[in-house]
Amino acid sequence: MRVYKELYIGGRWTTPATDSAIEVVSPHSEQLVGRTPEGGADDLDAAVAAAREAFDNGEWPRLDPAERIAAVQRFADAYRARQDELAELISTEMGAPIWFSQIGQVGATMMALDSYLAAARDTKWEERRTGAFGGEVVVRREPAGVAGIITPWNVPHFVTMAKLAPALLAGCTVVLKPPPESPLSGLALAEILDEAGLPEGVVSVLPAGREVGERLVTHPGVDKISFTGSTAAGRRIASLCGQDLRRVTLELGGKSAAIILDDADLGQTVERLQLASLMNSGQACIAQTRILASRKRHDEVVDALAEMVGGLTIGDPLDHGNYIGPLVARRQQERVENYIRIGQDEGAKVAVGGPGRPEGLDSGWYVRPTVFAGVDNSARIAQEEIFGPVLAVIPYDDTEDAIRIANDSEYGLAGSVWTSDVEHGLDVARRIRTGTLGINQYLLEFNAPFGGFKASGIGREFGPEGIDGYVELKSVALPIG
Repeated sequence: MRVYKELYIGGRWTTPATDSAIEVVSPHSEQLVGRTPEGGADDLDAAVAAAREAFDNGEWPRLDPAERIAAVQRFADAYRARQDELAELISTEMGAPIWFSQIGQVGATMMALDSYLAAARDTKWEERRTGAFGGEVVVRREPAGVAGIITPWNVPHFVTMAKLAPALLAGCTVVLKPPPESPLSGLALAEILDEAGLPEGVVSVLPAGREVGERLVTHPGVDKISFTGSTAAGRRIASLCGQDLRRVTLELGGKSAAIILDDADLGQTVERLQLASLMNSGQACIAQTRILASRKRHDEVVDALAEMVGGLTIGDPLDHGNYIGPLVARRQQERVENYIRIGQDEGAKVAVGGPGRPEGLDSGWYVRPTVFAGVDNSARIAQEEIFGPVLAVIPYDDTEDAIRIANDSEYGLAGSVWTSDVEHGLDVARRIRTGTLGINQYLLEFNAPFGGFKASGIGREFGPEGIDGYVELKSVALPIG
């Protein structure tokens, strides 16, 4: 069992202000696997004060960008040295199957770090332009200030790195609040940050609940908030930040459509949808969970998906032979099972799966991976984010109808088009109102901006655009002549 007794405040391990603790229970065994302190209001205030002092009077924002890049590179190297341990920790803590923890949790985190480091090296932190009146204008990218970062439990290190790396590279100081579902991986990250030797005050890590998160969002010492989580929470955060004109980036929910055109290779499509739709046991905002198939191929698509999903191995997330692990908590298990019953009540046909615990698993927060057939796009299981291994196959009449259905959602985070004609697939993708899409696959591209349209968020992460989210642009006009 992994136990932490201190919080990481201002670059120092510090005794917490209260005795409150977070107990981490294995989603597989339902046994206690760890414990951390729970950050409180006084801890948060101390972290913000340290970040404020480091930003206003410290060296970090004033370093040459190359020096910050070198510091983040040290962090990346230290992270890479512990990748196997970190993957196992995340699987133990929140239930991700170990294959996904190695690739999509820790592996993706390292790729994101490398991509941000490359983008920072190419960034023009200061440039000169010719002014409209004949003089020169200096355009500077300066750090936005103290950044409050609030992360979810589903991919704890990866989402953290989407925010922490660009914030540090831009020169911001950071207060990071990991969620109570994954506090162990949060403080493990603090250990690595400590090893990298960042200046005092630059980073704090405080696992805590919603109340402390709201205090961070509204704290007068914070200049920028970056949040990944539910759309409902994102609306609340946007409202709070709007009151003070605080800069905010929101990466929120999704209900992504995978459009299978009639000329798609169905075998290859279903094989690749296994990852695109069911990564992390379906606990992914980018999961392709609305499967759009023409009426002509609907039954064929359903049969192929049912065969694939029905053959997936389910169980202990630390067993490399299992593709699907448990959900993060009992409440999540109950939520997903409730949606499966809602789908049945709405008249959708269960092609495989259904409510109830998978056979042979008497403990743990498991659900049966489920495929629904003949789903109307207005159904709740087609419109609401379930965040579990549940797929809805939705029939369409023609390509125009498929595009209409794909766009008929409050969300716009991800999507995909499956076809043997890539250029035609690109034409279809251009008409989908969503922030990221893939042709014959769906994978996040770390060198390009990631984020959502509509209720899926505000702002972008990754690529040079991800760094831009943590800078303020300043123009200085030099004397004419």
